[in-house]
Amino acid sequence: MRRVSKITAACAVTAALALTATACGESSEESTTSSSKGQMKIGMAYDVGGRGDNSFNDSAARGLDKAKAEFKAQTKELTAKNGETPADREQRLQSLAEGGYNPVIAIGFAYKDAVDKIAPKYPKVNFGLVDSVSDAKNVASIVFTEEQGSYLAGVAAALKSKDGQVGFIGGVDLPLIKKFAAGFQQGVLDTKPKAKVQIQYLSTGSDLSGFGSPDKGKAAAKGMLDKGADVIFAAAGGSGAGSIEAVAGQKGAWSIGVDSDQALDPALSKYKDTILTSVVKNVDAGVFDLIKSVKDGKALTGVQTYSLAKGGVSLTTTGDHLSDIQAQLDEAKKKIVDGTITVKTTT
Repeated sequence: MRRVSKITAACAVTAALALTATACGESSEESTTSSSKGQMKIGMAYDVGGRGDNSFNDSAARGLDKAKAEFKAQTKELTAKNGETPADREQRLQSLAEGGYNPVIAIGFAYKDAVDKIAPKYPKVNFGLVDSVSDAKNVASIVFTEEQGSYLAGVAAALKSKDGQVGFIGGVDLPLIKKFAAGFQQGVLDTKPKAKVQIQYLSTGSDLSGFGSPDKGKAAAKGMLDKGADVIFAAAGGSGAGSIEAVAGQKGAWSIGVDSDQALDPALSKYKDTILTSVVKNVDAGVFDLIKSVKDGKALTGVQTYSLAKGGVSLTTTGDHLSDIQAQLDEAKKKIVDGTITVKTTT
């Protein structure tokens, strides 16, 4: 789940990428700076929604922006589109690798197969894969314990809910999003065993539209509010904005954001008084760490896990809405970190 120039890519390239200009049907996003000898070149392949999704992709973009400024790097950003084929993702990564970008970072589990296929063809290029694991030797698989952050969100939801009626909206019915749902549900029920958790997914399988449809998020949230929910957590990428908007229209209800501190996002800040907290997955830290390792000549490879204990996931405190329950949250965090609580990854 801003600050990037948008240009039209050449149709010959975009046709292969399914990103387009006029004849090819869609548009591509990229940010570049003039190249000089020895200048680091960083390639970023975003998931659906891209930069500006107020969530997952934006978190990754912050890591890229930090590296670009610190290392005076040249960057290129490309974005996946709904309905594209696996070959489109492969071509996107290949075009970055062939363009001399190193590292090439794929944002989102949907790039796993593409990374598995393309990375071995470019052994001198360092690849990053966020939210999934690749066995290729030149890939750093950046993963997070989403369930742990979501558990804390569940504790907060249970303590803030008036009647113990809460909801979870997942962008797509996939194992990764189920980790959010599982942790949230467990946190709620461990805190208030009689509470009820409504769970709904916006799309299933290979249909990733659930991550980029604010209207679907809004409709799902309204349905939950109508059934009595007064705290709703949406782990749905750009669709979560719709949920946050719907909750803001319901007196006494709270929303919980995801991936970025959504109360601080310019597009959502008008709803900040009803955003209880956000489950932040610090994708920016993973992205920056990988880029820095390549810059230092000691590229990270293998699985890089960002856990609650390591600050990989956390709850935001913008608006000071958690102050009255912070002690309970701190206790829950301590139990997760020391192993007293093992958080489930499936519901």
